[in-house]
Amino acid sequence: MFSHSSIAISIASLLAMPTAFAQTQTTDHSEMERITVTSTRMEKPVSSIPSMVTIIDKVQLQQQLSITNDLSSILGNLAPGFSPSRQKMSSTGETLRGRKPLIMIDGVPQSNPLRDGGRSGKTIDPAMIERIEIIHGANAMHGMGAQGGIINYITKKPVGETEQHISFDMSAPTNGTSDGLSYGTNYSFGAAGKSTDVIGSLSYRNEGVYFDTNGNPVGVDTTQGETSDSQSFSGFIKAGKDFEQSRLQLMANNYRVENNGDWMPVIGDKDNDIPTGAIKEAQPWEAANNEVTTISLDYSHQDILGQQLHLQVFYQQFKGTYGAGCFATFYNPEFENSDQVIQCGIGTNNESLYYEQSVNHSNKLGIKLSMVNSNLLDSGAKLAYGIDLFRDTTKQDLLKTGYAWVPESTYDNIAPYLQTDYELIDGMVVTAGLRYEQAKLNVDDYRTLWGQGYVDIKGGSPDFNQTLVNAGISYQINNNWRVFTSFSQGFGMPDIGRVLRNGGNFVQTPSIDANINLTPIVTDNVDVGFDYQGEDFIVKMAYFVSQADFGARLQRNSDGIYEVKREENQIKGLETSATWYVSNNDDVGVNLALSEGRYDSNNDGDLDTDLDGSNISPDRFNIFWQHVFDNDMVMRWQANILLDRDFKDDNDVITSSFDGYTTLDASFSSPVGSGQLNLGVQNITNTDYYNYYSQTVGNDSRYFKGRGALATISYSMQF
Repeated sequence: MFSHSSIAISIASLLAMPTAFAQTQTTDHSEMERITVTSTRMEKPVSSIPSMVTIIDKVQLQQQLSITNDLSSILGNLAPGFSPSRQKMSSTGETLRGRKPLIMIDGVPQSNPLRDGGRSGKTIDPAMIERIEIIHGANAMHGMGAQGGIINYITKKPVGETEQHISFDMSAPTNGTSDGLSYGTNYSFGAAGKSTDVIGSLSYRNEGVYFDTNGNPVGVDTTQGETSDSQSFSGFIKAGKDFEQSRLQLMANNYRVENNGDWMPVIGDKDNDIPTGAIKEAQPWEAANNEVTTISLDYSHQDILGQQLHLQVFYQQFKGTYGAGCFATFYNPEFENSDQVIQCGIGTNNESLYYEQSVNHSNKLGIKLSMVNSNLLDSGAKLAYGIDLFRDTTKQDLLKTGYAWVPESTYDNIAPYLQTDYELIDGMVVTAGLRYEQAKLNVDDYRTLWGQGYVDIKGGSPDFNQTLVNAGISYQINNNWRVFTSFSQGFGMPDIGRVLRNGGNFVQTPSIDANINLTPIVTDNVDVGFDYQGEDFIVKMAYFVSQADFGARLQRNSDGIYEVKREENQIKGLETSATWYVSNNDDVGVNLALSEGRYDSNNDGDLDTDLDGSNISPDRFNIFWQHVFDNDMVMRWQANILLDRDFKDDNDVITSSFDGYTTLDASFSSPVGSGQLNLGVQNITNTDYYNYYSQTVGNDSRYFKGRGALATISYSMQF
């Protein structure tokens, strides 16, 4: 499936410089075996999970934050198979194994299943994250949306008596003006007594304008959302109370990011290699912003009839405002030349277009109940079972005219499940599970926008039922070698909002109940892989096949707005991570991800066309070298190498191409006084490139260059 050159490069890189997750030689490597993963619904060591797992710990996270505060960039640096960051407020096109992952905070879903506005990656300040657990590949452990896998942000917890922490950071481009200056601060406090603990945090960040390698402002995406020239605010608190055999914990997180609205795009010319630019000019609309509040209440008990109980109740309120544009889609003759809107141009039918924008509202309420029996009937089998209840209510309105673009829709889901682990023979753990998804979508009668047909749609309440299975084997051959294989299914909905708002989806059947585009997506995922853990060398490798017989693909229309296409698709890939502990002070390593994806463009049963850059990640390497000095200073170099890729249609004609590029980052940390000083440079070689998304699916208005060299200095102290 992969070119011979790609395979040769892969093997050569592994032999010359194995890698993965930075741990210093002074660490006992056997500790990796004892890492437990909480995202599996029953805590278990990595060695018993029959799939690819990535753990980003606190040390690694802090290293990356000295270079960039963008979580998507951090995931791309450390997790094989995660696509390059768009460096925007929107995460549309950022995938894991070519599919959307389910993003969670302490098990609370952040993704919006009904109207995925591409903002699920901007819901928490990175300063409050303790570690990140990533389970690669479609699965149904947490239900809705894990088509590409699970990314669970585990928040910090207090570790001792009263302590406070404060940090400051400042970034500046090496080319550019003072507009590019960024700064941020975080204050947190924590206290842990015999039975009570609390931790809280306040953060503020002012993000400067992004500049490319030539000192020109990177083009701004005023519609989907822009983190260049923006501000973010965050408040977080988590409090817990321990009883004799139980614990009660409350977590609340509020995060807001808003663009300042001071820059406008300058349209580029993709065919003539002219990038989209930016000019300092006030936006004549409300600038894009994102606000999300997440609250969860967790209760656990260690012994209820010999079993452990975990109950979580959560609520999330999401509001995402998107910037305006001169879109024919938003046109309505009722408002032509009206004082209520600002005129902006002439359409193809000589209509007077006006600026309009949308606001996405999504409220989620859920309950997760789990019971774990660690020794079922004294058989040695471990059984987890329970039920998940979930409701999502979503709508997307136009801000100026008040029309509903996506009508208010409610999605209800009930899902009982059970999962078991059993050590069949010494070292061989067999896992198997079932999950029954019972879902219902409720939509009232509505009318699509004028620009999308002005179609009257009869509401309805379609329901869906699906039994999902998973099975796997993990075999620890000896102290060094483990092999594993698994089959798992993921359940998700297509972007319902995009389906409902597009009148073209209802021309033949103007009814919710009769529209097959609302049918859920079931993704089958197969993994085969191995781990090797020696005294000085650790490697993980997995080959996967991800198949959806009635999948969902995003396709951009002429107005720049994406619509959902339902077809069969398949993604195959290879993921590798390895680390070589060269000496007591030096680690080197590499992450590798290769993949290809195709879909059936004409429903004839033949996968004939390549998935584009919004639906699949590029082939890539991530290489690092880390040196720990005897005085606790740490230096790290890391390279991101993205390989060329051509995309072909069903006639084997190249429709778009990606010119790969390499960026190099560096970081340095040292104890200074009572705190820690960090220095970092992103793209230290000042590589000039267009980002992956812009090259593969961008147009003249979204043909963005990547950021040039960016230097960051930060200082933190605990007291």
